[in-house]
Amino acid sequence: MRLVLDTNILIAALIKDSITRRILLLPNLEFLLPAFALDELAKHRAKIVRAARLKGDELDLLLPLLLTSVAVIPFERIAPYLPEADDLIGAIDPDDIPFVALGLAEEHDGIWSNDRAFEGLPGFQCWTTTRLKAHLHL
Repeated sequence: MRLVLDTNILIAALIKDSITRRILLLPNLEFLLPAFALDELAKHRAKIVRAARLKGDELDLLLPLLLTSVAVIPFERIAPYLPEADDLIGAIDPDDIPFVALGLAEEHDGIWSNDRAFEGLPGFQCWTTTRLKAHLHL
């Protein structure tokens, strides 16, 4: 299974040892993440460290572990798809445009997000954590 990964899912896995973290670490799944999402994580690093009650160096160890099954896709790969993605989701949530562009650029089995903006998006299956957990029989 190959899923576009919403940044909020990665943040949730960093903050708490949970089913989200367990799913990210499963060996038979592959995740796709637009490169800009790593910049977003860095921007909110202090908040994540506080929320997770981790030390900065602990976060620095955890993040690469969680990214083991994540292919970070460069902006250049998704850039041609941004106008179409904007047409699909821009009016709903402009922050989600890069994730939809990534989904247009790469083959995938859906988007893993708990954000309702992705529900009903043509050509995209939205996987919430609860739905993915049930599908994977966890």
